[in-house]
Amino acid sequence: MSAKLSVRLARLLNMVPFFLANPGMSAAEAARELGVSTATLMTDLNQLWMCGLPGYGPGDLIDLSFSEDSIEVTFSAGMDRPLRLTSTEATALLVALRSLTSMPGMVDPSAAQSAIAKIEDAAGSAATHVPRSSSTESGEQSSESAAAAAVRSALRHRHALELTYYSASRDAVSVRVVDPIRTVLIDDHSYVQAWCRRAEGVRLFRFDRIDRAVELDELSTPPEDAPQDDSFEIFNDDASLPQAVLRIAPGYAWVLDYYPMTQVSADDDGYITVTMRFATPAWMTRLTLGFGGGIEVLGPEELRRSVADRARGALAAYAQLEASTG
Repeated sequence: MSAKLSVRLARLLNMVPFFLANPGMSAAEAARELGVSTATLMTDLNQLWMCGLPGYGPGDLIDLSFSEDSIEVTFSAGMDRPLRLTSTEATALLVALRSLTSMPGMVDPSAAQSAIAKIEDAAGSAATHVPRSSSTESGEQSSESAAAAAVRSALRHRHALELTYYSASRDAVSVRVVDPIRTVLIDDHSYVQAWCRRAEGVRLFRFDRIDRAVELDELSTPPEDAPQDDSFEIFNDDASLPQAVLRIAPGYAWVLDYYPMTQVSADDDGYITVTMRFATPAWMTRLTLGFGGGIEVLGPEELRRSVADRARGALAAYAQLEASTG
């Protein structure tokens, strides 16, 4: 079974007890809780109500009443309890939770510590093999900045935020109102992805550069066509993805506020060297070519060749067009 199928199977098996515990939840709310898009959730629900016990008659199949407004389980076919974690799964979950507690804004530290305690209690001896941070060993609870707490609260209540933010590319502090969309983890840094009303576009705001965050009373209203689900999925903190090394020319430092890049160095002549993860060379080639001479690809070699080949092809096509029209 492929990794994607096994992940989906685990999700389907746990959806019945999840909706039994949360009757009447909307599809949008459930999708956020389960970490999938609304379309994926509805596809899963359509699959789920065709599953059940051998015999597969009306009294054997799982039965659901669902729409985008409300989801309820009307017959569980005995699937009333979530799956038990194996010792390997419990260990992996504990490692992930302890890592997330050190990332500002990603989780509620007190909730994460409570979950860790419950998993350790259920996992028993398996939990003793999980590395502990010094703060966990000493029994201290992770603290959270006021700004990170405000961002999480605004996301939970769907409220707008007023941010006092330091922009590394401009070396300036600004105050702006944003409509938060979600938090993301990129190369060991946590960000809030939000619609910036001043810039009229989606931006990534790094938590450790937010000096102050105030949750506003008004609702968060990002445009319907603003990327909210998977637009930044290719930038997830996945070491298996290739990493580009880019040299950004003076005057183009603003791209650091548009894309999840990590600054490596800054030269006296104004050039900046950054790294950025990407899914495919074709996508990264199109992105870098769009900036013309503003961005130079230093590596990997496969990406350098791809950019050079596409640039030569474009120049040849332009020369041919000029010759045919001349």
